[in-house]
Amino acid sequence: MVEKKTAVIEENRRHEGDTGSPEVQVALLTERIGQLVEHLKKHKKDHSSRRGLLILVGQRKRLMNYLERTDIKRFETLCDHLKLK
Repeated sequence: MVEKKTAVIEENRRHEGDTGSPEVQVALLTERIGQLVEHLKKHKKDHSSRRGLLILVGQRKRLMNYLERTDIKRFETLCDHLKLK
């Protein structure tokens, strides 16, 4: 798990030591969303996890909206890289 998170950060960081930029945050949220989707395919009645998934999706959407407002080129690059939108 730690290795996967580190790999996601390495792929999406903007500079050395970057762990908090919107690109890194969106990439980490996307990874967690993918894991929860797989979990919910097996456990259809797990409503607590479904709520957590919706919260994560909303958080990612807010970060993407912020990035789109502030720097459209970074937003488009991130969308292409993560295959979003």
